[in-house]
Amino acid sequence: MEDLFHQLYSNGALLVLWGALLCHLILPFPREAHPAILWHKFAEQLADKVNINSNYSQSVLSGSLAWLLMIAPMLVVLVALKPLVWQPQLFELAFLLLAIDWRNTDKFTAQFVAALAREDKEQAKMLIKPLINRSTAPLSLLGLGKAGSETLIMSYGRNVVGVLFWYAIGGGIGAFGYRMCVELARAWSPSREKYAPFGLAAVRAVALLDFIPLRLFALMVAIGHRVSASAQLIKQQAKSWPLPGPAWLLVAVGGKLELSLGGPAIYDGKKSVRAKLGGRIAPSAIHVAQVQKLLAWRMFAWIIIQSLLMGLIYQGI
Repeated sequence: MEDLFHQLYSNGALLVLWGALLCHLILPFPREAHPAILWHKFAEQLADKVNINSNYSQSVLSGSLAWLLMIAPMLVVLVALKPLVWQPQLFELAFLLLAIDWRNTDKFTAQFVAALAREDKEQAKMLIKPLINRSTAPLSLLGLGKAGSETLIMSYGRNVVGVLFWYAIGGGIGAFGYRMCVELARAWSPSREKYAPFGLAAVRAVALLDFIPLRLFALMVAIGHRVSASAQLIKQQAKSWPLPGPAWLLVAVGGKLELSLGGPAIYDGKKSVRAKLGGRIAPSAIHVAQVQKLLAWRMFAWIIIQSLLMGLIYQGI
């Protein structure tokens, strides 16, 4: 047991992982004060300056260059800064802590479920509006249930599982860089007409980064009850969704709980046709709570498995 403790102690990457999780559990960053919000706003201001081309190919090129302008200098500065830090583990801890976020998702879910349960549409719309790009004004209780479920699924998938996966691959810089890429894709989402071609580079970059972690997490979600039905739905429905990683995860959760997800959505006053995913049950307050419970347990299992794998890889435990 003492040898195991010393091996764990000497494994800085594993200590940083659990240290960040513990710090986030005790004292999470308020969403309003998170650096991602400032990054998001700066991205929108940059797009206002450079997203001025009516030509499709020029707009795509402008979006690609804008994405590089945001991401490349940030990564260069972080990589150059790391050797200058007196304690590398604290550097890794700081940026993993900035990247990970599940407490704000839990807080949102509790408030959102309570609002849906008492059929308070205005409160539910107010809670979800900062988290999604779609128009919230026309959403019914059914639409709010779907939007809340999808938001919860993607928040756990990207802000926790994706961040931890890229921490294992690239350390704190990898985790933080991934989170900033996700924020850029959300800020320049092509689902909104003004970013339709401009944001393609940002979305494709995140689709590539999401491909492995979200699919692995989807398989973890599917394991257990209704595994055959979930696997069949993934095979049938995932190809109809534009992003492969989110497609698997949304279908896996929808199939597991037989919930109806996806479907048409309104962005900036215009209806966007999206494929229907999952089962046939319209999500209500209780179903959103079930989604949160399912994902929380699977997320905990992911953390345990990743910790064991990191121990085996880095220290031979």
